[in-house]
Amino acid sequence: MTDYRRANVEGGCYFFTLVTYNRRRFLMEPLARQCLHAAWEQTREKSYFEMVAVCLLPDHLHCVWRLPVGDCDFSLRWARIKAGFTRRYLGSGATESAQSPSRDRKRERALWQRRFWEHRIRDETDLQRHVDYVHYNPVKHGLVERVEDWPWSSYHRYLRTHGYSDQYWDGVQSRLKDMSVYE
Repeated sequence: MTDYRRANVEGGCYFFTLVTYNRRRFLMEPLARQCLHAAWEQTREKSYFEMVAVCLLPDHLHCVWRLPVGDCDFSLRWARIKAGFTRRYLGSGATESAQSPSRDRKRERALWQRRFWEHRIRDETDLQRHVDYVHYNPVKHGLVERVEDWPWSSYHRYLRTHGYSDQYWDGVQSRLKDMSVYE
């Protein structure tokens, strides 16, 4: 089995992509959003992290977290979020995809892909590019025409706290063109 090495930096800032199992499109369902929010909040109570940016899409999510000083365990947080979500979601009567024999043997559920993509944010420029990527993703996938039209994103909070000019998103595709690896 491949040994995955993560870029663990205490107090670091990270970009993540999580994808549903077989890219099943269920994350927009009200129950899924409610269960995910509850799992995030429960995890943040036990192991705090700052949610810098987030965007929920039908079959995946992107987010940027900042961890506390002296802490680098984002994998534990994602394990708790996935487990908490799964428990709530299936416990509320929702169903999961058909499981593979491998998942059965490992006692894994068929809601999330096993792993997640992670990128350590290196500086303020890298942070802004990744926050922009998170917020622009619904436009990239053709779900809306404008960033502000997607309701399941931290963009609206960012707009209030950071402000963006009307021209900010002009040319964004060229600024983010090398980031398609995150899908």
